[in-house]
Amino acid sequence: MPAPSPDRFLSARSRSVDASGIRKVFDLGAKLKNPINLSIGQPDFDVPEAAREAACRAIQNRQNGYTVTQGINPLRERLAADLKKELNLDLPVLITSGVSGGIQLSFMALLNPGDEVLIPDPYFVIYKHAVKLIGGVPVPVDTYPDFRFDPARFEAAITPRTKVLVLASPSNPTGVILTSDELRQAAELAERHDLILVLDEIYQQLSYDGPCPSGVPFAPHRTLLLRGFSKSYAMTGWRLGYAAGPQWLINEMTKLQQYTFVCAPSIVQHAGLAALDVDISAHVDAYRRKRDLVWQRLSGDFEISKPSGGFYFFPRAPKRFPNATAFVEQAIANNVLIIPGNVFSERDTHFRISYATSDENLEQGCEILCRLARG
Repeated sequence: MPAPSPDRFLSARSRSVDASGIRKVFDLGAKLKNPINLSIGQPDFDVPEAAREAACRAIQNRQNGYTVTQGINPLRERLAADLKKELNLDLPVLITSGVSGGIQLSFMALLNPGDEVLIPDPYFVIYKHAVKLIGGVPVPVDTYPDFRFDPARFEAAITPRTKVLVLASPSNPTGVILTSDELRQAAELAERHDLILVLDEIYQQLSYDGPCPSGVPFAPHRTLLLRGFSKSYAMTGWRLGYAAGPQWLINEMTKLQQYTFVCAPSIVQHAGLAALDVDISAHVDAYRRKRDLVWQRLSGDFEISKPSGGFYFFPRAPKRFPNATAFVEQAIANNVLIIPGNVFSERDTHFRISYATSDENLEQGCEILCRLARG
């Protein structure tokens, strides 16, 4: 018998999704000796000691089995209490395998084949492909050049099949934090057109110019909040997040988690509970300073917006290059790893820099990028 044919056996949904462009850059970087890596989307500090110790205690105490699907009660109760204090809302909580797990569960719960999801362009890479894998239709809405929420643009993209609006604040890849007024307008748009609003706030604690507002209070009965531990507590590989929102939606996501992720990792849930008492203000201060360093170095040579949160810049590539990919290839040839903007966008005009790295890397990388921009 001949070998199985991929064309026969691989699903159309699977083949509709490209390999992550970020992974392609990582593969290129693996061929370089000591590259200046401005591409990685994870903190450059370690998991807090209290969280590491809590994970070790959980292992030694033999808390290594399944937990209940919705997550351990102490963690869920603590998160619900914190949300009550912050938002003055009583919200049910589901512990997820990272925010990415929450995104996948929410789309599985909400979307039928052909349902449309509005996504700001540029967008976090998972949104578009997670929608497609469920059989939905991602609808990117252009937010260039300032990456702000313009309700008129989003309203113009709504059709009878539109069901969900996804927003991220702070944004990956732009670092933009939406204002309370923008979030209120988004909630009003969702109310007018009977949409579910999904808010990705994974970078919410990494805010540098004042508090990061949440949009949940503007329409809590139709808003799903997604947060996690990966960026604020450097727990990227530990896969811990949570969802909070309408009871009917949390119930459905919990049911679906039984048949997909089963539960978030048990020992990590105990670590997350300990992490919530850790003061990360020193890390926030460090990233604010790094942001200002990059802004000072690049703003004279690039069209660039100053981000307010996260740890990314999203500059426009120099216009003397045919597209951002060509500029990124030139940067990699000069030992600097950055991500082309078409990984996050329908355009290929910008590129992403992560400043979650050493000051030395930032100084050297920015110097090379500016030299390439000047020609």
